[in-house]
Amino acid sequence: MDGNRKWVPGFEAVLLILLSHTAVALEVPLDPKVLEGLPQPPTITLQSPKDYIFDPRENIVIHCEAKGKPQPSFSWTRNGSHFDVEKDSKVLMKPGSGTLVIDISQEKAEAYEGTYQCTAHNEHGTAVSNNIIIRQSRSPLWSKERNEAIVVQMGVSLVLQCRPPAGLPPPVIFWMDNNFQRLPLDKRVSQALNGDLYFSNVLPEDTRSDYICYARFPHTQTIQQKQPISVTVLDMETINATVAALYNITDFYSGSPEGERRPGFMLPLGTTSTQMVLRGETLELECIADGLPTPDISWQKDGGELPSSRTSFHNFKKTLKISDVNEADGGAYRCTATNNLGTVHHIIKVTVNAAPFWVSAPRNLILAPNETGILTCRVSGEPKPQISWFVNGVPIENAPEDHSRKVDDDTVILSSVQSGSSAVYQCNASNAFGYLMANAFVSVLAEPPRVLTPPNRVYQVITNSPALLHCASFGSPIPTITWFKDSQISIKNSDPYVIHEDGTLEIHVAQPLNSGKYTCIATNNLGIKENHVFLEVKEPTRILKQPEYKVVQRGLSAVFECKVKHDPSLVPTMTWLKDKGELPDDERFEVDTDSLIIKDVTDEDEGTYTCIMNTTLDQDSASAMLTVVEKPDSPADLELTDQTERTVQLTWTPGDEHNSPTQKFLIQYEDLLHEPGVWINLTEVAGTSTTAQLNLSPYVYYSFRVRALNNVGYSEPSQPSRQYRTNPAAPDENPSDVHGVGLEPGNLVISWTPLTGFQSNGPGLEYKVQWRQKDIEENWSSKNVANVSQFVVSGTPTYVPYEIKVQALNDYGSGPDPEVVIGYSGEDLPLSAPDSVRVMVHSSTLAEVHWEPVAFPSVRGKLQGYKVYYCRERGLQETEKETKQEEQVLSFSGNRSEGRLPGLQPYSVYSLFVKVLNSKGEGPPSPSKTFETPEGVPEQPSFLNVVNHGMDSLTLEWGPPTNNNGRLAGYTLKYQPVNYTSELGPVKVMTFLANETTITLGNLNASMLYKFYLSARTIKGPGPDITQEASTAMDTTVPSRQVDIATQGWFIGLMCAIALLILVLLIVCFIKRNKGGKYPVKEKEDAHQDPEIQPMKEDDGTFGEYSDTEDHKPLKGSRTPSNGTVRRDESDDSLVDYGEGGDGQFNEDGSFIGQYSGKKEKDTHEGNESSEAPSPVNAMNSFV
Repeated sequence: MDGNRKWVPGFEAVLLILLSHTAVALEVPLDPKVLEGLPQPPTITLQSPKDYIFDPRENIVIHCEAKGKPQPSFSWTRNGSHFDVEKDSKVLMKPGSGTLVIDISQEKAEAYEGTYQCTAHNEHGTAVSNNIIIRQSRSPLWSKERNEAIVVQMGVSLVLQCRPPAGLPPPVIFWMDNNFQRLPLDKRVSQALNGDLYFSNVLPEDTRSDYICYARFPHTQTIQQKQPISVTVLDMETINATVAALYNITDFYSGSPEGERRPGFMLPLGTTSTQMVLRGETLELECIADGLPTPDISWQKDGGELPSSRTSFHNFKKTLKISDVNEADGGAYRCTATNNLGTVHHIIKVTVNAAPFWVSAPRNLILAPNETGILTCRVSGEPKPQISWFVNGVPIENAPEDHSRKVDDDTVILSSVQSGSSAVYQCNASNAFGYLMANAFVSVLAEPPRVLTPPNRVYQVITNSPALLHCASFGSPIPTITWFKDSQISIKNSDPYVIHEDGTLEIHVAQPLNSGKYTCIATNNLGIKENHVFLEVKEPTRILKQPEYKVVQRGLSAVFECKVKHDPSLVPTMTWLKDKGELPDDERFEVDTDSLIIKDVTDEDEGTYTCIMNTTLDQDSASAMLTVVEKPDSPADLELTDQTERTVQLTWTPGDEHNSPTQKFLIQYEDLLHEPGVWINLTEVAGTSTTAQLNLSPYVYYSFRVRALNNVGYSEPSQPSRQYRTNPAAPDENPSDVHGVGLEPGNLVISWTPLTGFQSNGPGLEYKVQWRQKDIEENWSSKNVANVSQFVVSGTPTYVPYEIKVQALNDYGSGPDPEVVIGYSGEDLPLSAPDSVRVMVHSSTLAEVHWEPVAFPSVRGKLQGYKVYYCRERGLQETEKETKQEEQVLSFSGNRSEGRLPGLQPYSVYSLFVKVLNSKGEGPPSPSKTFETPEGVPEQPSFLNVVNHGMDSLTLEWGPPTNNNGRLAGYTLKYQPVNYTSELGPVKVMTFLANETTITLGNLNASMLYKFYLSARTIKGPGPDITQEASTAMDTTVPSRQVDIATQGWFIGLMCAIALLILVLLIVCFIKRNKGGKYPVKEKEDAHQDPEIQPMKEDDGTFGEYSDTEDHKPLKGSRTPSNGTVRRDESDDSLVDYGEGGDGQFNEDGSFIGQYSGKKEKDTHEGNESSEAPSPVNAMNSFV
């Protein structure tokens, strides 16, 4: 091989089957059982990386594994020459493998450094590994050096170089002090990628003597350190020659003043620089600037955007990293440093090159004899890679000549291959930055088809999901796959089916109708093989009722419902998770069929709960949160500040809200002087406040506490604040609810609601009671009282107004001026009666009373109204005076002078009187006044009875009204018959004198029900009716509307109609039996006469007898004869006459008998056709 080219790891392949005749065919992995009997060229399956750095304290292990049939043998080369493993006792090759284990415990590790390559060979070909470069890891010591002390002026830039020794692999650099503490890095002080420490500007605090650079070597896990560097930062005032001589300064940076300055780049230098990066690696660009103040660094790409998904900034934006670089990342990157004095730019031109990378690696081929195959080795890179081909590890140009093989750059074409031409081909692609190498075998086989998918496999999928039915096959030539459904229907590659190149049948969206038996058949020129599989399409699993968000108070229960629908043939499993993990192992968590119950909820139960319903095919899940709430914790740390005589500021610290925001704070106080132990609500503030300005009262020993309120409820009270006492003062208010009311004639009771101890504002609380007669007295009478709530003033005139006021006072002064309240002294009974009482009678039942109101002084109290007492003395039609009826009273409130008396009895004598009323009682009555009511209509007769029931007569008796309400003039009787349908007949009216109370009515219909209406009358008209019903049938019981229907005319008529219908039905049945439904036209019928039908009898409306002289005569109105004519019967009263023009017939009670309809004669028809004339069948249809 070309020793100047590097080798890379081969394509780690497993044996694949090519399903086409060219290299673009699809490859399918073989079943191990199939491989047992098939030859296979070697394939490298495992090898060590190209660059292998080993730890000299451990053995060197170089991997090389391969498979093939027969099992391949292994050999190695080192530095291009054969490496005889058996001659070196320190080297062991593992049995059945090419892996080398080199024991270097007693040897110099350097002796085994070099480039190794593994070869795997059997009778069908040779596969080779990539070149594996073996190197020993190294961690050299720092060269001894003496670091001079550095003294710098404050504000200048500084670089401390690290320069670690070269190691393998390179070390990791970091800076620490003598105490092994990492030095703090920030925007001003940063570490470059090469490990140097950069100061954009130095400060006095940078002065220290232990700047130490450390190098950690990863493979050996060793750390080397550089000698400490001392740095001293001085300001200009302290720098002089004496100081310089004293410190023996050898390095002194003073090129710039310590004042502010524009930015400048320390790394990289200049305005532009270049950098190369390989495709796929990470691009690292670095800009470190000096300046005072410390500059800010920003990045941009000229003519493009930074790839946001692959871009990151490090080291305080001084380092730009772009991962997975591609060709588009090349270009100019602009680094900008800015402070308040200016801006400076540096452009880094990035070039992207690429080591070779695969576009399409060669793949193994299995070909049948006389088939053609193609191996392709498509790679890319920058610069463009060179491609070389090898056969069994030998350059293809040096391999034995093969006329079936043609090489065209990156392609090898194998035409009409023959048995025994199996080999392993290697493709090598390389450029200046690396190389790629891959093995691909070509195996020439002749095998009949085999189906590798197990027979009768059952595939289960969910509705609307894709279904993949496999038909993995093997054969050479590659078998052709065909599919059938239910062993009959040939499946084509069209919707909804897709047949893939590997034989797999795909149904994109499976439906229940796709369930069934499927057969795949594999065919090549050496045979045929079939296999059966089954598809079952199941219903999807769906959560019908999802768990809902819950807010639950601590200690209560939370219930999450999760109701699911699934395919009945699948076994479901319900799982609940909390915050994506398992539920706590706690008996409080109860999992039911479709719910989760959490009892006695605690704060730890808060979180997201997820129900997952799993089947063997699918799952569905839903989540809901549980928020645990509780009353707020008590506020704490109460403090009183800003204290004044009447105000104080209270502050507090809120307690835990327990997931329910505080709505408000309630501030309560305890008055330890007046009401110890009683907490009173003082004020409320918003839940966002933690302070309140409290208004205070004098002479109170305050103690405060605070309660918080959220949606759950009030917190427990806070601990009480310290006690705060206010000084006494005069009262701020006077007693409330001041009233003056006389309870007895000659007194006035003044009452009020006393002040509480809290309201007293000081000791010695008293009340100054003042009063005077309104509009009469000018001076106030007064009296001071204590510990009472009323005062009685005696000797007052009867019911006069007083002005009243009550004022609070204590030892420190009087309260504000009290308001004046009007009160009245005690009342007495009225002295006078209403005058000029008169009555106006409006009707027989209504009268109106008028009077002159009593003068106000005579009322002697608050006027409540007037009372009218009235009583019926007797009736006017009576000769002797009746016993007086009970007296009635009507009250009229206010200062009234009239009132109405409803509900009076007509034609009566009434007496009345009027009294005035105050709060004390009633005054004397007015003189009695008598009035009469006019006549009215009488009440209804006291009774109405039917005493004799004749066949055509009835005898009635009645009694006079209980109250005639006037002079009785007589009676009016109305009556009318009632038929069986409750319909009323004509009304007859009769009048009688007042002394008549009986009548016998004759000429009535037999068996008929009658209704009677009887009323009494006066000159004002008739009164209300009394009604009664009776029947002429002999019946001593109370008359009823239920009579014997057998004797009713309507019932007899109905029976006749039913009999007529039965007769017609018998006629129809007879015709059907003899002639059938439709009669054929016969020539002999031309000679027959029309049938005769007797007319209906006029007296009872029934049909006459039917005469039939010939058995086969059709009925009148049946199908017409063939000549199309119908002779009218000589009788004018025939059935045809009724059908054509007669009206419907009714019996005597008005019920419907029937109506026949028919068609008029039509013209003659040809042939056997006939027109349909009225028939008994048609007549029957009219009854239905």
